Amino acid sequence: MDLNLSDEQKLLRESAERFVTESYDADHRRKMANDPLGFSPVVWKQFGELGWLALPIAEEFGGLGGGAVEIGILMEAFGRGLVSEPYVATVVLGAALIDRCGSTAQKRARLPKIADGSLKLALAHSERAARFDLARVTTIANKTAQGWRLAGSKIAVLDGHAADEIIVSAHIHDHRGPSGRIGLFVVPARTPSLAIADYPRLGGGRACNIELSDLHLPEDALLGDGDGALPAIEWAVDRAMAALDAEAVGIMQTLLETTLEYTKIRKQFGRPLSANQVIRHRLADMAMQVDEARSMALRAALKVDAAPVERARAASGAKAKIGKCARFVGEQSIQLHGGMGVTEELEVGAYFKRLIAFDTLFGGSAHHYRRHAMLGRRQVDGLVDD
Repeated sequence: MDLNLSDEQKLLRESAERFVTESYDADHRRKMANDPLGFSPVVWKQFGELGWLALPIAEEFGGLGGGAVEIGILMEAFGRGLVSEPYVATVVLGAALIDRCGSTAQKRARLPKIADGSLKLALAHSERAARFDLARVTTIANKTAQGWRLAGSKIAVLDGHAADEIIVSAHIHDHRGPSGRIGLFVVPARTPSLAIADYPRLGGGRACNIELSDLHLPEDALLGDGDGALPAIEWAVDRAMAALDAEAVGIMQTLLETTLEYTKIRKQFGRPLSANQVIRHRLADMAMQVDEARSMALRAALKVDAAPVERARAASGAKAKIGKCARFVGEQSIQLHGGMGVTEELEVGAYFKRLIAFDTLFGGSAHHYRRHAMLGRRQVDGLVDD
């Protein structure tokens, strides 16, 4: 397997890193942190002009036909700048589910708009009692003569406050009662009976909780025919975790470089901190953790279209390992900066907060170690049965 980047991938990396370096400085990040929207519409428009919003969308719908590796390259650059635009919510999750579950008409109506930046999406799937169990959905969609009636609540909806449409998961109830199927419904964000309570996320960006109270939708609000939604959700979330893994690698790389530079200029007893052998060992450990995380992130990206169990094991293995690496690198960076590391004067604290948020998003390391082990047993049992 050739793991070297192609010329097109190298160009993507260079352009993304250059854009982030030029556009995302400390002042811009502080401004976005205090903005009610949480990101810049101007920057989002630039994403569309650069083709980044079209990156994973099929060419027939105005996209570029890129894959998870290209998304990872982009997300690593985003991590270096602590980008807060709703890229994961709209492109990695929303567009993927429209493409996987939607009818041809639904794809034609939405994917080109996602590609040009005129449509933002969010996925409302997590529920308070689910504890990261993607199959546990209590929101109900009752079939009516006019279409559907939804009732329930969702939590931790990434960038739902800024979305034009929200994809909501719900258990389908037809005239015979519970069908046992989960469906995905496209809900206009300004719909009455949809209550959105947004809040800032740790480390930048925003999320929201949603209450659906007797929400009426037309029949075509259901994505596709309502079959296969749960496997599609699991696939999309694994893709999102692979993208967030790459973002975490970009954050860790920035912390490593920042800390290395700081230890060269910060003097103690007349010598730079980096002259201390113990400090060098800690920097070496940080570098090793970053390299391990980068390898795991690449593996997760390469496996996103593999068989479901293989893909899920790669996604959970990477999320668990990178979560531990991220916490280690973040803590070491804070400690090596001393008291300055927890002040607003330096941005080390902001990067560390984003890593903490990464570790808990879609389940922490402990959850994914358990999922990885469970999937491994299932894989072995399947081999034995054969």
